[in-house]
Amino acid sequence: MDSSTMTARDRIGFMQGRLSELVDKKIQAFPWRQWQQEFPLARELGFGLMEWTLDQERLYENPLLTAAGQQEIRRLCSSNRLRVHSLTGDCFMQAPFFKAQGAERATLIEDLSNILQACAAVGIRQVVFPLVDNGSIENEAQREALRTGLLPLAGLLQARQMQIVFESDFPPARLAQFIAPFPADVFGINYDIGNSAALGHDPAEELAACGVRVLNVHVKDRVRGGTTVPLGEGNADFATVFRLLARSRYAGMFILQTARAADGDHAGALERYRDMVVNWMTTAEDGQ
Repeated sequence: MDSSTMTARDRIGFMQGRLSELVDKKIQAFPWRQWQQEFPLARELGFGLMEWTLDQERLYENPLLTAAGQQEIRRLCSSNRLRVHSLTGDCFMQAPFFKAQGAERATLIEDLSNILQACAAVGIRQVVFPLVDNGSIENEAQREALRTGLLPLAGLLQARQMQIVFESDFPPARLAQFIAPFPADVFGINYDIGNSAALGHDPAEELAACGVRVLNVHVKDRVRGGTTVPLGEGNADFATVFRLLARSRYAGMFILQTARAADGDHAGALERYRDMVVNWMTTAEDGQ
């Protein structure tokens, strides 16, 4: 579907696993036992968009990385009228190649190449690359190793019409400096509303510095210096963020990476959160 014909609701998707029970009490992990069931459940709830999540543990067992799994993903997408447009590569954060050396680094870069090819096989167009937590860049050597490992992939990304999208903990000026050397057609920024709130960043400064490079948005709420909470209960200024994104003509997707339901009604929680986002989006667009 062309983004110009999408309604606000069409642009809202969910992070894989948010319609499943927690895995080992983690807020986010690949839902091994329930991943197939999420497709028809998403259809029942009216979701047409999912963001895949990929962990380093059992990486090559993930259905995305197997021929049979890719066939099943394509079948489930078709039969449930759902797109897996993007992927969050938690594996890149769990085992960052730019912090490894020698043969280990080469193996992790090969893993990245294999993941990109698998994504292309099922129609995934954006790969979110987290530079947070264990994947946070700590020094210039790591930043250079990241550039050296990723820039040679630009041709592959262009040929497959794919993009790598960085999620980072950089303050606005540093983020703008970081993204500048990467070709804008295949590298961009994931704007995580909750993470920015937790870090105390000013969304006006962030989006003024590099809003034109934002290609993917994660919707969640966090308290400053703290964890994920239900939308509206943390420090995220959603009204301002959505107004600024609308003003910058952001036409991409909004992925619900939201808090899990304390009562276990994960589907109900996602529906409520989607309604909140639709309201913020329409209010922001009306107020441009």
